[in-house]
Amino acid sequence: MITRILLRTTILALAAGSLTACNALTRLSEVGSGPTVSKIEDPTQKSGYQPVAMPMPQPVAPPQNANSLWRPGSRAFFKDQRAKEVGDILTVAVAISNESASFNSTLTRSRDSSEDAGITGLLGFENSLKKVLPDSVDPTNLVGTTGTSTNTNSGTTGRTDSMTVSLAAIITQVLPNGNLVISGKQEIRVNYELRELNVQGIIRPEDISSSNSVTYDKIAEARIYYGGRGVNSDLTQPRYGQQLLDVILPF
Repeated sequence: MITRILLRTTILALAAGSLTACNALTRLSEVGSGPTVSKIEDPTQKSGYQPVAMPMPQPVAPPQNANSLWRPGSRAFFKDQRAKEVGDILTVAVAISNESASFNSTLTRSRDSSEDAGITGLLGFENSLKKVLPDSVDPTNLVGTTGTSTNTNSGTTGRTDSMTVSLAAIITQVLPNGNLVISGKQEIRVNYELRELNVQGIIRPEDISSSNSVTYDKIAEARIYYGGRGVNSDLTQPRYGQQLLDVILPF
C-alpha cells in the first residue's frame, strides 16, 4: 500500500514538474514583452475539437406560399441579415449583473433524560447491603442517571457575480434540427496583462435578434470563460510548488 502511494506521488510530481517546466519556459520567453496574443485559427482545426452531437427531432420542411413574397422564418422583407450558415458572425452579449444566491440553514436539537433504578426485593439480601455500604444507602434507589444533549448547527452560503462583456462569435456547425453551434474568442492585451474571453454553446436561430445578436441566457450547453494571464495574474496565484503540495498533502 505504501509503495503504491509513493509511486502515485512520484508520478504526480513528475507530471507537475513537466507542466511547470513548460509554463516556466513560456513565461521566460515573455519576459520584457508580456503575454503573446494567440493567432486567429479555425476552431474546428484545433487539437481535441469534436463536432457536437445532440438528440434531434425529425426535420420539418417550412410551409410554402406560392403567391407570397414573404419567406418563412425571415424577419426582413428583402433579406434576413441574421447569421445562419457556417462561418457567419453574430454578437454574443454576456451580462451577468449582481447575480446572487444565498442559503441559510439552522438546526437546533435538545434532549433531556433521567433514569432511576433500585432493588425493592432480592430474596431478602437487599437488607444485607447496609452491612457492606454506608448506612445512608436506600435499596429502592440504588442507581440514578441523568443525561442532557444539546446540538445547534447553523450555515450560510452566499455568492455574487457581476460581468458585462460582448464579443463576436462564429457559427462552426449547423445541427440537423437547425440549431447553431457557436464559438467565439476575444483577447485584449493591456501593458503586460492579457485578458481572454471565450464563449461556446448551442443557440436557436429564432433567438437571434434583428440586430444579429444573442444573449448568454439563450445559449444551451454554454461554456463561458473570462480570465487572464500575465504579471498581475502571476502575482495573484500560488506558486506551482504550493499548488502541488495542496493537492498531494493529506493534511
